[in-house]
Amino acid sequence: MSPNTRLIKESFALVEPVAGRAAAYFYGLLFAHCPSLRGMFPPDMAAPRGRLLDILRRIVRELDSPEKLTSYLAGLGRDQRRYGFSPEHHAAAGAALLATMRRFAAHIWTEETEAAWTEAYAMASRIMTDAAAAETTPPWWLAEVIGHEPRCRDLAVLTLRPSQPMDFVPGQHVTVQTARWPRVWRRFSIANAPRPDGTLRLHVRAVPGGWVSSALVRHTRPGDQLLLGPPAGTMAPPESDRDLLCVAGGTGLAPLKAVMEHVIASGRRPNIHLLFGVRHAGDLYDMPDLARMAAGFPWLRVLPVVSDDPAYRGLRGRLPDVVDAFPSWADHEVYVCGPPPMVDETVRRLRRSEVPLARIHRDTDHHDADHHDADRERDRDRRDPTETVSAPDRFLAGFESKT
Repeated sequence: MSPNTRLIKESFALVEPVAGRAAAYFYGLLFAHCPSLRGMFPPDMAAPRGRLLDILRRIVRELDSPEKLTSYLAGLGRDQRRYGFSPEHHAAAGAALLATMRRFAAHIWTEETEAAWTEAYAMASRIMTDAAAAETTPPWWLAEVIGHEPRCRDLAVLTLRPSQPMDFVPGQHVTVQTARWPRVWRRFSIANAPRPDGTLRLHVRAVPGGWVSSALVRHTRPGDQLLLGPPAGTMAPPESDRDLLCVAGGTGLAPLKAVMEHVIASGRRPNIHLLFGVRHAGDLYDMPDLARMAAGFPWLRVLPVVSDDPAYRGLRGRLPDVVDAFPSWADHEVYVCGPPPMVDETVRRLRRSEVPLARIHRDTDHHDADHHDADRERDRDRRDPTETVSAPDRFLAGFESKT
């Protein structure tokens, strides 16, 4: 028997507008009834409170999609192993959640609503604990920093060597904890395909007020040790031989670069079109590496796009508008990563031009990634919606037709 999704959605709709208060109430109850849990969380609870809302919103949204929900919950369960969550902790969290929903949705709360939430949480908890119990990989890896390359203002590329092998799929991300901020984890995409030496690369932009990202960019040096959570994420390399379009905003380049590396190493020869967008020309932090990739793989075409730099002599505009400047991408596999507003608008434009949704790849688990926060802040749409792309024919012609 499935929980009554209508009652869950109706009650959650009342709680969502006061989510900050509800999350604070939830954690207050949780820590009061299970004090040992407090030590698993950082001193500043702002991020966990926001994360709680993101998780609940995702679960409620996907109650009507059992396969997607099961996959998401299983990933959460595996991810929680790094905190040391136990079945007893899940029971305490369920009691606190039920009490929170009962309080903040009081005027429509009924026995049926309580039964629906109780059943839904029991189902979610079972999926998470079963997935955690079945996992055979470590809950976390110790990794040494063997390279730290400042690339531009507030951005560095880190090379890490895990202490034991880490299997991952190109396009996935890992959570990172630094000794400077114990119990604070942030997500960063792996910017390379698996390598024989097992090393990983991360593209990290220091977010204003971002504890982990700032520590990695400004205070981390070769020889330092980091903790890495298990690889996760929904993007993966294509299984077909179709041509690829990759649309990368800022450090959203990282997972797409891993996917491209995998395709190039596979021996296949699809055309790969990369649109790499930033606000200012100085933020094109990875162009030398991309040029080397293109030199060794003639089927790769790299087009840098700058939106807010009038002095830039190349292609200027917003990435969604640039995507629209070409004929249809309907025959391509498309990968999009970067600030969520850019990703959402690009996907909308692609769907409008009849690209099948099944061929559009985005990491739906990655919205809270620390390395996208700064890009998300900068890439809020503050521009005139009537502004057009500055796309001289010589740039579009150089990028070549998709047909």
